[in-house]
Amino acid sequence: MYTSLCSWDNLYLAYRKAAKGKRGKEPAAHFEYRLEDNLIQLWRELRAKTYRPGGYYSFYIHEPKRRLISAAPFRDRMQPWVAVHHALCNVIKPRFERSFIHDSYANRVGKGTHRALDRCQKLARRFRYVLQCDIVQFFPSVDHAILRCILARKVKDDDVLWLIDRILESGRGVLSEEYEMVYFPGDDLFAVSRPRGLPIGNLTSQFWANCYLNPFDHFVKRELRCCKERGGFLRYVDDFAFFADDKPTLWQWKRAIEERLTRFRLTVHAGAHPRPVTEGIPFLGFVVYPDRRRLKRRKGIHFRRRFRDLVRRYAVGEITLDQLTASARGWANHARYGNTVGLRKAVLGGVRLPPQNNRREVV
Repeated sequence: MYTSLCSWDNLYLAYRKAAKGKRGKEPAAHFEYRLEDNLIQLWRELRAKTYRPGGYYSFYIHEPKRRLISAAPFRDRMQPWVAVHHALCNVIKPRFERSFIHDSYANRVGKGTHRALDRCQKLARRFRYVLQCDIVQFFPSVDHAILRCILARKVKDDDVLWLIDRILESGRGVLSEEYEMVYFPGDDLFAVSRPRGLPIGNLTSQFWANCYLNPFDHFVKRELRCCKERGGFLRYVDDFAFFADDKPTLWQWKRAIEERLTRFRLTVHAGAHPRPVTEGIPFLGFVVYPDRRRLKRRKGIHFRRRFRDLVRRYAVGEITLDQLTASARGWANHARYGNTVGLRKAVLGGVRLPPQNNRREVV
């Protein structure tokens, strides 16, 4: 496996995937300027096992809440099948994909946000009550030893495991400021120094999140029997929802999942409780009802402010009309998955753009 990962074809394929949509940016352009030399150097490092991931660069985003995003430099993101991120996922994904449950929707081909919303609404039409849970500080809480054990069950190649260890070590402590220490039964004072945390922003982190919670998914389906007529379940990264026709069943499942998650050194936010589905289910930027979907109010307010700023930047020549139009179409295409005709008309309809270069445009 490791030999094929270090091949030239795999290195070049990984570069193409990592460079998609980024070729106009400085890090990608700098790497591409001496593409062959850079790929050969990476190939040598991988074959000799002297490769070490570069440092992360971090920044905050504030939608919907403040999050620290940490991403690897371009050189690390473009590696082949084994090296890092795109490459490594290409190799190990098929081994894990077959074991993922149907109702896990994040970062998977043929799944995604909109299909998760469809499934949520289907379950809301079928069952009377919902229990929504999300994990406290999920990415900062991921325990490296537990994750490594889960990955090693399906990855038997020692060289691939060596690379996994290098990537895990490179992310150690990146999210330490975001983590609030939680002690679990059996912990001693040294538990605080356990390696933990997956940098949000890496492809491997998104994929490994599914791997980390895959045993939990199977516990829900096989042991809690949360399927078919008894109830429903779906998960998107660390947000998940249970559906049933009575509250006592959901309370029982809540106690069971809280106990099971301690095995993964995870906790759920306090306050989760069963509610009628007719009250609406806040999920993935929408509020889902059995008969309709609404975009969350703050999402509409955020885009309206952003769109006004884009119009201002267009007027002074900072962006082109194509860039402004692409942003408007992207938001409208996302918002159309809810009952938002009136909202889209209110935000976008009849917006008159200021003159630019003696031209006047109407969206």
